[in-house]
This record gives sequence, C-alpha cells and structure tokens, in this order.
Amino acid sequence: MAKKAPTFACTACGDTFTRWAGKCQSCGTLNAITEISANEAQVAAKGREQIRAAATLATEAANAPAAAEQHPRHTTGMNEIDRVLGGGLVPGGVTLLGGEPGIGKSTLLAQICGAIGRSHAVLYVTAEESVAQVRARLERLSALSPHLHLASTNDAATIAGAIASDQYRLVVVDSIQMLTQDGVDGEPGGVAQCRSCAATLVEATKRSGRDRSQPASLMIVGHVTKDGTLAGPRLLEHLVDTVLSFEGDRYQDLRVVRAVKNRYGSTNDIALLRMGGEGLIEVADPTGLFIADRDPGVAGSCVVPTLDGNRCLLVEVQALVNQSDYPQPVRKVAGADQNRVAMILAVLSRRLRMPLGSCDVFVNVTGGARIQEPAADLAIALAVASAWRDLPVPADLVALGEVGLGGELRPATRYDLRASEARRLGFQRLIGPGAGGGRGRIVVARLNDAIEAALG
Repeated sequence: MAKKAPTFACTACGDTFTRWAGKCQSCGTLNAITEISANEAQVAAKGREQIRAAATLATEAANAPAAAEQHPRHTTGMNEIDRVLGGGLVPGGVTLLGGEPGIGKSTLLAQICGAIGRSHAVLYVTAEESVAQVRARLERLSALSPHLHLASTNDAATIAGAIASDQYRLVVVDSIQMLTQDGVDGEPGGVAQCRSCAATLVEATKRSGRDRSQPASLMIVGHVTKDGTLAGPRLLEHLVDTVLSFEGDRYQDLRVVRAVKNRYGSTNDIALLRMGGEGLIEVADPTGLFIADRDPGVAGSCVVPTLDGNRCLLVEVQALVNQSDYPQPVRKVAGADQNRVAMILAVLSRRLRMPLGSCDVFVNVTGGARIQEPAADLAIALAVASAWRDLPVPADLVALGEVGLGGELRPATRYDLRASEARRLGFQRLIGPGAGGGRGRIVVARLNDAIEAALG
C-alpha cells in the first residue's frame, strides 16, 4: 500500500498544507505549522467552509428599530375569522385550513377570496375542480371580485412561481392532497408528495416581497384523513404558521373554526358560523346560541356555562330516563364524553341510591354542541336526576362543577366569566362548589346537596 502523505496545518488560522513551512502562507504567522492526522485535516477543512458560509449570513441586532414599512393584515370580511387569526391574514404567512370533505372549506375560502379580491389581487388555484365549477360557486355566493383570478393545476412548481412573482397578495390552494412535484416519488396525497409540495409553496411565500413589495399570503386546504388527523399525522403543521380546524356536522348548519396553531395570535379563540343558502354567516349571539329554543318547563334539562377557548357558551344538557324492559339497559350519549356520563350514572346509583341500573338513560347536548370539560358533570347529573324524579330544574338556574367518585364536587375555573355570561342571558342563580360569591350564588360541596337544592 502506498504511504499516505503527511498533512500539515497552521495552528493560528487552521489552513492546511501538503508540506511543512516556517511561515504560514495564509496568515503569515511564523513557526505555527504542525503535522496533523487525516481526520484532523478533514475537521479543519469543514470548519473553514463553515466560517466562509457564516461570513455571507445576513444578521441584524435584536434591539434594532423595526422596519419603516409595516404591511397591514388582510381582513377576511368576517369578524369571527379575523379574531381567530389574530386580526386577519398576515402578509407572508401560511395558513393551513383543515376539515372533513364536504364540511364547507371551499365555501369559506371563496368568501374570503371575494372579500380580499375587492381591493387586492387574489389567485384561487384549484386542483380538484375546474375553473367553471369554482366560478359557479363564486357566483352563488356573490363573491365575484374584479381582482380575483382563477386557475386549475396540480403542479406545485407552477403555483410556487405564481407566488414568487409578487403579482398576488393572496394565493389559495385547494387542496394540498392533489398537488404533485416532479422528481418526488409517490402518489398525490402521499407523505412524500404532500411534504415536498407544501415545503415548496411555503418557501416561495417566504421569499415573496423581496423587491420591497408586499409579501403574499398563502392559504392551503388540507383534508382530514380516516383516523381524523390533518393531512396525515402531524405532516404539515410544523411547516405552516397557522393551522385552522374547520369542524361541524354536515347534517347541521353550525360550523366551528378554531386555531390549533397560530404564530401570530392566540389559540384560545373560536369562530361560530352557520351554513346557509348564501354561504357561511356569522352567528350574532354565539353565547346563547344553544339555548335559544329551550323549554324550561320540561324535566330532564339543565344549562351549563362551558368554556371553549376564551369564549363562554351556555349549553343545554338534556336527559331522559325510562324503565327498561330488557335485561341490558341502553346508554346513549350525544355531544358529551360517554365515559364521564357512565361515571356520573355510577355515582348517582351508588352514592344517591337512584335505581338507574334497570333504566335506559339518554343524554344529549342540544344544537350539535360538544362538551369536553369536566365542569359540566354537575349539569349532567342534575339533568338525569330531574328526568328520574320528573321534576324540572328551575328556569333561572345554571349548574357548574366536577363530580368526583365519592359524590364530592370540585369547582371549575374562570367562575367570574361564566357567571357574568349567565346573568347577561337572564339566569339569576348558579349552583356549584367553590368560594365564589355574588347574587344568586348557591354553594354546595356534595352532589346530593346540589340535587336537593335544585329539585327540592
């Protein structure tokens, strides 16, 4: 084997040479060159490349004054959506809108494009429909705007070029699962194609506006997969700035938009919309939306002030208890956690001696609402007890509290916000545990005391 030639390096500047010299040719230091191994030479060469690359990195001081030109956000035409976004669409920001097929994502985007297209250039790119289909939807929603342009393609590189051209202030892509990119293996909608296409579009968006024009905003549609995840398990969330979840039941008109991730605002706000013949309409009074048609004289009904983010919503919980003729009673729950309802029924049967083991029990949250927090346990328990005793809960009473396995009650958070919203809608009394006070406050520590105070 041929003998490896020795390698020499300067201890002052790190430059490498093939032979020893008394003076470094790079920095001019005398007697600084020593013999090194091959691995040390590779490390030194890599370090020099990194230093040269760092010299081209543009940096600025953290306490430097902000740029003189500040680009305002784009308002979407809906105050509810603007609040969830933190004030509107951010120029240069990327928003991912996810939801089940047929829930109304394209309708929402069409209305947003129509509102922004009245004053700014907007490009709506569809990869699932034809331009004629999108135009027909825009006409139905009265969202045709003079600055709104339509295109139909599934090439991610072409869309990225349109974004980087700085011709449009907003670009909408519907949807990411249908885009493809040359040189990437896999079918459209696969992991490789979705990630590569999304990265290309995001890079073009961040690169736009470099000629001192306003950067473009990008909105991407992502469908929900069979297991309920958005465009795959956490596939695109780290690439974008904002993730909006579009939720609702396609058989009902209520839609909820919540921010799962938001770099430019809070994730504690939700938007409540109704799907109508002319598109999505903002709910005028979302706080009392779910109790507008409530009949307080019917047994088995109780109202609970729940929190969804920073918003308090008053929701009606209904229960029906019926003697069963079968050895296995029926338990049906809609809009609440079935496991928590089963636990509450067990506490009522064991601690309060209610014979629910031989009864069919049905629990429903009206209006298509969904309750996730344990603070609704007391309202569910009061509704079941009211249905079993056939005594209605007082019409001016709301219940709030978590039920423990021993029959004890635990207080809920943000009591003042819940109480103020309940009083604004005409409820005079709030029953539940805790040290909160005020007009109409009924403090109870155990479930049996709450039932006796509410039903007598």
